[in-house]
Amino acid sequence: MRSVDPLLQGFRRFQARYFGRRDSIFEALRHGQKPATLVIGCCDSRVHPALLTGAEPGELFVVRNVANLVPPHDPDNAHASVAAALEFAVLSLGIERIIVLGHSGCGGIRALLTRCTAPGSALTRWLDIAIPARQFVERHHAHETESVRLNLCEKGGILVSLENLLSYPWVRERVEARTLALDGWYFDLQEGALWGYDGEARRFLPLVCPLPVRSAVSLPT
Repeated sequence: MRSVDPLLQGFRRFQARYFGRRDSIFEALRHGQKPATLVIGCCDSRVHPALLTGAEPGELFVVRNVANLVPPHDPDNAHASVAAALEFAVLSLGIERIIVLGHSGCGGIRALLTRCTAPGSALTRWLDIAIPARQFVERHHAHETESVRLNLCEKGGILVSLENLLSYPWVRERVEARTLALDGWYFDLQEGALWGYDGEARRFLPLVCPLPVRSAVSLPT
């Protein structure tokens, strides 16, 4: 078993950075939070919303789950953790923007696409939220390679979550009043690029392009 010491050392670095000065950001944050953006991201350890965006503590309200999914509105769901966080973010914190952040190489979407989870398991029931994305890929892109189908299904899952967000009356009301914006982002782990869904173009367009590949440096002989 790996030692917990690296995590404790990390906390000490955090402590020194954010609590070691009188002008620390936590001087204000200890009295409450007022983030403007809610990020609904995947619990994949490689996709950290604050790290990807360079956000400081207090700037993002973050919900993470398998495959960055949002279930449809259901007032009778007694265990709606995502819905509860969404309700708190929108109605109590007054969030101005919601970003559904998906990514390439998503294990949850791969499991959905390949149907490799146990029937009736908690994971299977959760991933069922994104069945419309799988159905679209199977219906229109069955001839594509596995990697292409996975990419399409990952992006389709983002669109399912965006659609489900609008099933919450108080989300739709604010979107229609233009006091709340919904965005779908896709992080390409292979290229280090960020894509965003354009509703008018009906496709994902680059928001931040990949860095140019550095050419090899020739060493003197």
